[in-house]
Amino acid sequence: MMDTLAFLEEDLTCLICCDIFTEPVTLKCGHSLCEECLRIFWTTQDAPQCPVCRKTCSQDEPTKSLVLRGLCESFKKRKLTAVLSGDVCPEHKEALKLFCLDDQQPICVVCYTSKKHENHKCSPVDEAAGNLKEDLKMQMDRYQATLADLKKAHESCVKQTGLNKEHASMTENQIKKEFEKLHRFLRDEEEKHIRSFRGEMEPQDEKLKSVMKELSKQISDLSENMAAIWQDIEAENITFLQNYSNTLKRFQHPSVPNTTPLLQEYERYPTQTVIFTTWARMQNLVEQLICVSSPVTLDPDTASNKLLVSEDCTSVQYVEMKLDVSDNPERLYGGVLASQGFSSGLHCWDVEVGDNNNWTLGVMGEKVNRKKLCKMDPKNSFWCFRNVDGIYKKGTKKVSDIDGNERPNIIRLQLDFSEGELRFIDPFRNKILCNYTGGFTEKVFPYFCTKDKDKPLSLFPENKLNQN
Repeated sequence: MMDTLAFLEEDLTCLICCDIFTEPVTLKCGHSLCEECLRIFWTTQDAPQCPVCRKTCSQDEPTKSLVLRGLCESFKKRKLTAVLSGDVCPEHKEALKLFCLDDQQPICVVCYTSKKHENHKCSPVDEAAGNLKEDLKMQMDRYQATLADLKKAHESCVKQTGLNKEHASMTENQIKKEFEKLHRFLRDEEEKHIRSFRGEMEPQDEKLKSVMKELSKQISDLSENMAAIWQDIEAENITFLQNYSNTLKRFQHPSVPNTTPLLQEYERYPTQTVIFTTWARMQNLVEQLICVSSPVTLDPDTASNKLLVSEDCTSVQYVEMKLDVSDNPERLYGGVLASQGFSSGLHCWDVEVGDNNNWTLGVMGEKVNRKKLCKMDPKNSFWCFRNVDGIYKKGTKKVSDIDGNERPNIIRLQLDFSEGELRFIDPFRNKILCNYTGGFTEKVFPYFCTKDKDKPLSLFPENKLNQN
C-alpha cells in the first residue's frame, strides 16, 4: 500500500513547494500547481507564465481543479491511515489482505469472518485496487473529455468575443457616420435661418439708426436754444427788454421734430414654422439615408410552374395554365423564393399585396425539400403569414386581432436573424400583424406565393413607400 501511495504521491506533488497540492489549480497547458505557490511565483514575473513549460498564460487562468483537490484530500487521508496502521488491521492486528466492497474499506481475514462483514462482498486487495483504479481511470477519461469540451467552448467564446468587438466597432462607426449627416444638416439649417433672421432685422435697425441720428441732432439744437433763452431771462432788465423780441423769435421757430416715430410691437420670428419645416426636410433626409430600393429580388428559377415572375424580378402573378419550365433542383412545388438568402444580420423588405385575397409571405429554410408541399410550421423551417379569402393566418392558425376594415396594402417583413425573430408589419399603421420568435437553424430565403390571378404581388421599393 505504501508503495502505491508513493507512486500516486508523485502525481499529486506541486513542482514549486514539492509537497502535496494545496488548493490545486490547472493551467491551459495542463500543468497543475498550488494556488498560493503559483501566485507567489507570478509576483516575480513580468508576465504570468507556467513555471514548468514557461508558456504565457491568459487572464482567465488558472482554473481551480475540484477533482484534483478531492484526490489530494483523499490521498492525505489514506497516507495518514497507512502510516498509523502500517497496513495492519487496528482491531485484529492482522494484515489487510481483503477489501470490503460494501463498506468500501480494506479488512483482514478475521474481519471477513466476523458478523460485521457477514454476507459482504469482498475481494483481494490487489484485485479490488486494480478494478477500482480502472473505474477511476474511466471516470478520469470522461472528466478529461469534459475538460476538452469546456476548453473548446471557451475558445469558441473567446473567438466570438473578438468577432463581436469587430462588428461592434464597425456598427458604431456606421452609426457615427450616419448621425454626422444629421448633425451637419441641422447645423446648416440653424446657420441658414439665423442668417435669414438677421437679414430681416438689418433694414429695420438701419432705419432706426437714421431716425435716432436725426433725433439726436434735434435734441442738441433744442438744448442749445433753451440754454440761450435761459441766458436772456437771467440778463439785466434793460438788456432783457432790449433782446426780448429776439428771444420771442427763438420760441417762434423751435428746432423740434416734425414727426415722432411710433413704437411698433415686435413681430416674433416664426420659430415654430422654422422647426416644423426643418423637421419635414429632415424626415426626407432620413428617408434618403435608409430607403434606396427593395433589398430583395425574385429568383425565377425557384418559381413553381403556376407562377409568372416579371422581367425585372420584382413581381409575381398566378396563372391558371401551367408554364412550360424546366424541373431544375431549385424550383419549388409551390411559391417562389428571393435570389438573396440570409444567415445573419437585420433585413427588411416590403411587399405590395393590394386587393390580392390569396397570398402567402414569409421565409423558408435553405434545406427544405422543394419538390413537396411544405407544411407551414417553423419546425419544418417555414415561417409564413397568409391571407386566405380575407382571413389572416399565422401558418395554419387564424389571427384574430386584425381588423378586416383596415386590411394592409403593404406588408413589411423584418427579419432579425441574430435575434431569431421575424415580424410582419403594416407600415402605415405601424402595427405588428404577426410575429415569430425562437431562432433559425439554417440560412433562410424570403418566400412569396399567390393564388389570385388578377392581383400580382410586388416587391415595393421603400423609397416609393416613403414618398406617398
